[in-house]
Amino acid sequence: MDRTTQSEAERALGYTFKDASLLDLALTHASVSEDRLRSNERLEFLGDSVLGLVVCEMLYERFPNLLEGEMTKIKSTIVSRRTCAMIASRLGLSSLLALGKGMQGARPETMPSSLAAAVFEAVIAAIYLDGGCEASKKFLRPLLLDLVDRAAVSGHQHNYKSVLQQHAQQAFNETPSYKVLDEKGPDHAKCFKVCVEVGGRRFEPCWGQSKKQAEQEAALIALHEMGLVTREADGEVRVVKATEA
Repeated sequence: MDRTTQSEAERALGYTFKDASLLDLALTHASVSEDRLRSNERLEFLGDSVLGLVVCEMLYERFPNLLEGEMTKIKSTIVSRRTCAMIASRLGLSSLLALGKGMQGARPETMPSSLAAAVFEAVIAAIYLDGGCEASKKFLRPLLLDLVDRAAVSGHQHNYKSVLQQHAQQAFNETPSYKVLDEKGPDHAKCFKVCVEVGGRRFEPCWGQSKKQAEQEAALIALHEMGLVTREADGEVRVVKATEA
């Protein structure tokens, strides 16, 4: 890692490394290393646990009235690959990751979320090893605070089927029914067109890359049409009607 890359990475992270080799390792993908032990895979493993610890501590401190199950749902949203990849993209880490020749053409915006999430977790571990637990907390808390609070009040943690089911049971004393209307593509990459029926209505169908994804999107459409959710300016979906969800 050259000095320019190091400076750019430290500026993005807001942290100066005492041992720059840790940062170098965190930004080294296995595809560019002859020895996988000299890639960021082990750091990714450690960083996942450090992230989980910091999130759990934040939830425990900020929400003294939440039960274990509720905190677990929020935690799963914050430590998910989707969220880690989003933060990595926001920090510009994907563009700093050293990749092998076969992957160097990948642009940050088209990079698989698994790679982006992995480099974020690796960087967390590098900061933890370099500066200790307090340094990793100082790095993570500002990045996570708004996400934690929004997940806590969203009322769904992106599980729209659960929200719809709870509403249907309370309002109609029934369980939503999901119908596969069409499917296309080869067996290894099928897409499914799904709609949901509830309360005597069949809602607009949608396509998904799996039945599970299509059902979640179909549930979201139904919730939106029933006025139970709204989409914020930043794209986040929020439950707006009390359904005890």
